[in-house]
Amino acid sequence: MAVSFDLQTFILRARVLKLYRQALRVAKRAPADSKGELMQTIRQEVEKNRDCNDKQKIRYMISEGIERLKGLDEMLDMQGH
Repeated sequence: MAVSFDLQTFILRARVLKLYRQALRVAKRAPADSKGELMQTIRQEVEKNRDCNDKQKIRYMISEGIERLKGLDEMLDMQGH
């Protein structure tokens, strides 16, 4: 079944997927004992909001995710991972 998106929806979806991939890459740098849990949490967050169609809310969640990812990345850098 083919789903048709307008341009704005297509771009938002691409941004969400990009953020998801970036988050998984950063999570791979986490210590082995917490890596699996962190990757599972990332997936759960994305799945929890999968059916959201409110573009304003999606934009907010993307910006919130970027900030959280920056914090995680900086924390892992400080720990030497």
